[in-house]
Amino acid sequence: MTKPWQKWLAKRFQFKKIKQLSQKDILIFIYQQGYLYLVLILLTFIAGVNYANNLILGFCFLVSAILCISFYLTFKQLHGLKLEVSVNEVGQAGHQLDLQLHFQQVQRQPRYLWVKTGQHLEKIFISELKQSMTLSFFTDKRGQFDYPTIQMYSVYPFGLVRAWTYFYLKETSWVAPRAAFYSVENRQHRQNLEPDMDEFRELRNFKAGDSLQAVSWKQAARGQGLYIKVFEQHKEQLNIEIHYHNMPSTEHEEKLSLMMGLIEQCEQIQCAYAVFLPQAELAVGLGESQLLQAKKLLAQA
Repeated sequence: MTKPWQKWLAKRFQFKKIKQLSQKDILIFIYQQGYLYLVLILLTFIAGVNYANNLILGFCFLVSAILCISFYLTFKQLHGLKLEVSVNEVGQAGHQLDLQLHFQQVQRQPRYLWVKTGQHLEKIFISELKQSMTLSFFTDKRGQFDYPTIQMYSVYPFGLVRAWTYFYLKETSWVAPRAAFYSVENRQHRQNLEPDMDEFRELRNFKAGDSLQAVSWKQAARGQGLYIKVFEQHKEQLNIEIHYHNMPSTEHEEKLSLMMGLIEQCEQIQCAYAVFLPQAELAVGLGESQLLQAKKLLAQA
C-alpha cells in the first residue's frame, strides 16, 4: 500500500470513540471467487449470443442478478451499525491490553462480520441490539501503546462480494514496566515493614493457633492462665518511600522495573507507599487508584 493511499485512508476513516457507519464509510468490491463468478457470467453470455439460446441467456441474467443482490446484502451487513471503542488507560509489559468493541443497531438484524487487526482475524456474529467483543493485544515494551488499525468486513451471503471499512483509532494506553525483584532490597524493605513490638497494649485470652512466643509467661507462672501479649502497631511506620535514585541499578529501565516490583509488594501486603521519580512524584497512598497512578508515572518516565 503506497504512502499517499495510507494517508487518504487515515483521513477518511479516522475514528473518534463512537461512529455510526454510513454509505461513505463503506467500501465494496468483488471478492476472490467473485472473479470466477464474473467469468461464468461472461461465458454464459457469449454462449447464449453465439448459439442464440434463450435458455443460456436466461441463466446468464439469473446469475448476474444474484451478483447484484450480493452487493446489496453485503453492503447492508455494515451499513447503519454503530460502534463504540473503550480501552484500558494503563497496562503492564508482559500482560495483555484489552480493547472493547461495543456494537449497537437500531433494528435487530443478523450480521456476519470479520474483525482484523494486524495478523489477528476474528469472526463475530451480531444478532442483538447491543453486543460487545474484546480484542486483546500483548504488550512487551514500556511506554505509550498505539492501537493498530481495525479492519471490519463481511462477505455474507455468498462470498462473491466483500464490504469493508477501517477504523484508525486515536485512543492510546500507557504500559508500565515489568516488575523486577532484588532480593537484598526486598529483605531490607521487609525489615522496615515489621511492626514495632516494643509498645504493649493489652492482654487477651490464648486461642488455638496463637504463637507461643506471644504468650505472657509471667501470668502463666503465677497461675493466672494463658494470655497473649498484644502490642501497638504504628501505622505511620508502615509507609514506604520508593525513590528512583535508590534503586540498585545503573540502567533506567531496570530501575523502573525494580520500582514496579516494590509497588506490587506494597500492594500485596497492604503497605502505603510513595513514589519519587526524577520528573514526578506520587503522594503516599494505597489501593487500586494509587496503583494505577503509579503505573502511569512509571510508564511515562
